[in-house]
Amino acid sequence: MTTVPIDSPLRPDTDTMADNRAHITRLYRERLSSGRAVMGTVLGGMLETASDGAWIFTDDGRRYLDFGGYGVFILGHRHPAVTAAVHCQVDAHPLASRVFLEPVAARAAEALTPHTPAGLDRVHFVNSGAEATEAGLKLARAHGHTALVSMSSGYHGKTLGALSATANTKYQEPFRPLLPDTEVVPYGDPGALAAVLGLLGERACVIVEPVQGEGGVRIPPPGYLAEVSRLCRAYGAFLIVDEIQTGLGRLGSWWGLDGEGQKGVEVAGEVTPDVLLVGKGLSGGVVPVAAMVATEAAYGPFSRDPYLHTSTFAASPIACAAARAAVEALDREDVVARARGLGERLRGGVQAVCAPYLGGLVQEVRGRGLLIGLEFSEERAVGELILELVGRGILVNHSLNASRVLRLTPPAIVGDDEVRLFLTSLAESLHDVARRMG
Repeated sequence: MTTVPIDSPLRPDTDTMADNRAHITRLYRERLSSGRAVMGTVLGGMLETASDGAWIFTDDGRRYLDFGGYGVFILGHRHPAVTAAVHCQVDAHPLASRVFLEPVAARAAEALTPHTPAGLDRVHFVNSGAEATEAGLKLARAHGHTALVSMSSGYHGKTLGALSATANTKYQEPFRPLLPDTEVVPYGDPGALAAVLGLLGERACVIVEPVQGEGGVRIPPPGYLAEVSRLCRAYGAFLIVDEIQTGLGRLGSWWGLDGEGQKGVEVAGEVTPDVLLVGKGLSGGVVPVAAMVATEAAYGPFSRDPYLHTSTFAASPIACAAARAAVEALDREDVVARARGLGERLRGGVQAVCAPYLGGLVQEVRGRGLLIGLEFSEERAVGELILELVGRGILVNHSLNASRVLRLTPPAIVGDDEVRLFLTSLAESLHDVARRMG
């Protein structure tokens, strides 16, 4: 495993490291989450203390290549331009009074909207993806769309309204009753959606992801989103496209709805949502921030009454400074094209490494851009492989709504050496897991 140089300021004081780990673990167990304390112990008890680019550093001086991060770090950790913008804003005016107009939020919206799909020009900044979902659902209700239609295996957050759209009984059951009048239809099946919309009509609010990330990197048939959009227009339903994970270059296009006709397939019709949800990469990997972006017509109720849906910390100057700098860096550094090219190379490499195990331990490798899923025949294999990769200095993620899928969401900034390191580590880890599992 690669370690931090002996003269690095990140080098730990080894005399106190064990005591410090024990203390932090106890604090987690007694003050935060006993479950997280157990998970941390299983993973070796390391404490992450620093990050830079594609790497996370731990208290023992080791570094880990971050191919996880749940889709946040498309620009890597501590991107210089984003970090500088945040430092500058902290020194000047990190939080606003919310009495006067605040210029940083306005300029962040000005930076974002040239890249959003046509007609989506009104930006409502929030603090997290779940809050963006909540804002979208409330906006739909303000227009009378009170019946919620979501997709099987979809994931939209865990606050109460967002959880009503997150179709996983494991997370929903402890908190029922959730929002009333909800329906779940199979993802990728426009016929099933048409049947439900035929019953609900204009009361319906439909929420859908271009590719389901937490659902196990599920990719719908070409043209699916366009057909969803057409059906919503035909029945008068409100359409929310959730790009919290897939947007801002993650799929090798600015938005997932831009690139649904992959592999040269022509897609008839346009995807015209009322609302687009943005998050994760909008933070630049520095300050949490997300947004609900709407058409002017859809945004009308929130525009006319700015107190109809508010949050004390939403659109804070420090968060909007990060958002503006992140969008400008994505554009200036052509991150979308880099993600597309890197994703193709990485997916090809992963498929080659997994080829000996296909039909057995590995069921499928799939993905778009830098969102790649490895589906296994057994849930146990995912946990085993994560532990093997951690032992080799690699971080990856599981999928909350698909327990047999290991998910890769690396930064677009990784180079050839990092890709080779990952593929070598994956090959070794797969070999060891396959040997243990017979």
